[in-house]
Amino acid sequence: MVLMTGAARSNRGRRGICLAAAAAFTIMITTPGLHAADIVRTPLLGSDFPILAAVSIPAGSDTIYLSGAMGGIIDKTAPPDSRAAHGDTEAQTMSALAAIKGTLARLGLGMGDVVKMTIYMAGDSEKGGKMDFSGMMKSYRKFFGTPDQPNLPTRSAVQVAALAAPWGLIEIEVTAVRTNPNN
Repeated sequence: MVLMTGAARSNRGRRGICLAAAAAFTIMITTPGLHAADIVRTPLLGSDFPILAAVSIPAGSDTIYLSGAMGGIIDKTAPPDSRAAHGDTEAQTMSALAAIKGTLARLGLGMGDVVKMTIYMAGDSEKGGKMDFSGMMKSYRKFFGTPDQPNLPTRSAVQVAALAAPWGLIEIEVTAVRTNPNN
């Protein structure tokens, strides 16, 4: 029988947890799933607008919730907390969606695995305090409903009084799904 001090038991437990987490992450990244193939996507009736009316997720799928993403700095010569550094709604949308795409890639997923999107938009002083929906759509259409990535999500877009960053015009959160081929 081996007796361990509390610290030794704690370190051994941490190593075990870390190894288990690393193994689970490796399995999650390297196990190919069916991804978007088994998801039932219902288009809007009588519309070619690039969002869905509904999405049905198969049982046994993993649901992944991503935190909201905002636009990064696109002009490094401008003060970092300025709108000039982050751009207009179109530029901030492009940057936020690129960040989301990167996060999904680290999880072994792609933009085609996104099933739900919520877009929070602040009013743009250069647009009379109204949200720039068309600017957002210009960037959105580069990621969804394209020949390379035809899958669309369900989506809501709302104007809010303000976002956490004073320069922020847009924040996007998504939910993605990984279908499990073993179910």
